[in-house]
Amino acid sequence: MYLRHLQLWHFRNYTEQAITFRGNQTILLGDNAQGKSNLLEAILFLATLHSPRVQRDADLVQAGQTWARIQAEAERQPDPAQLTLTLRVNGRRTLAVNQQTQRRQMDFLGYLRAVFFSCLDLELVRGSPGQRRDWLDQTLVQIEPLYSQLLQDYQRVLRQRNALLRQENLRPDHLTPWNEQLIHIGTRLIRRRYRLVQRLQPLAHTWHQRISQAAETLTVTYTPCVPVPEDNSQVIAEQFHNQLTAKFPAEIGQKTTLVGPHRDEVKLSLNGYPARAYASQGQQRTLVLALKLAELELLESLLGETPILLLDDVLAELDLKRQQHLLTAIGERVQTIITATDLERFDPRWLLGAQQFQVLQGQLCLR
Repeated sequence: MYLRHLQLWHFRNYTEQAITFRGNQTILLGDNAQGKSNLLEAILFLATLHSPRVQRDADLVQAGQTWARIQAEAERQPDPAQLTLTLRVNGRRTLAVNQQTQRRQMDFLGYLRAVFFSCLDLELVRGSPGQRRDWLDQTLVQIEPLYSQLLQDYQRVLRQRNALLRQENLRPDHLTPWNEQLIHIGTRLIRRRYRLVQRLQPLAHTWHQRISQAAETLTVTYTPCVPVPEDNSQVIAEQFHNQLTAKFPAEIGQKTTLVGPHRDEVKLSLNGYPARAYASQGQQRTLVLALKLAELELLESLLGETPILLLDDVLAELDLKRQQHLLTAIGERVQTIITATDLERFDPRWLLGAQQFQVLQGQLCLR
């Protein structure tokens, strides 16, 4: 997979900007707040229809404008694709593939795939469970576009069930239809997350062994709110139902749903100890780097194409040893777009074939 051309209109601080990529290595240089990260965000949005920084489409539209557009030309198997995404301050987004409007978001997903690694990802270790769930979900969206629709359906049912829990004099049978939907959709989400972690765990373990020179053992464990003794939908659904029944009094008191994938956790351990509590800053960086390289390898093996790798100012967060592991791992076979404030941390050999752009106040110029 290769991103050949990207064009932005009124996206973040870009009024109108086009960029053509040549070769597999691109460096975006510039001071902070000039638009380097915004360009990576635009590419990631095409791949996942999700921003790692904001929730609303309106926040991606340039100040003073009513719409923004991202257009890309991607080389992929079996055929190339032109992708167009229009965002509106007031109104729904519009998605098109080869100038054909797509009615459903899931029909747009899968034409471009990317792995994104930023300094914010270092919070995967010490951050909230929601950040780790989001990482799993966005990975699954790229593996199986249907997953995006399952997430939307689950959130809709969850909102409606929570609204019902806020009503007075609620009886258990009032929740029955919503419980059935929550269990049905939630079970499908849980099974997919469970299988994803099962696949990621050995890859992350291997990468971590390499980077840490076998100093520690990384374990990635999926711990859903509903126990998953096995990857069996009937068993999971039964456990889900039992948990909802047991937690009903507490849900009435707290007026919110206490059981389901929205409360899942992913545990990261080093030598059997929780990384969140015991990992040093260096160990956290090694762990997250291993997770990202595992994600890249998994997507490549499952999809048959190498995703685009987006690195947002991460070299500044990694010491020389970890930088070398990262740049060696991606080599020249992965299209890599990386942002930086200077070139000091790059291996001179890596720079030889890299295309370099200077970014200044939402404008790009070739160096």
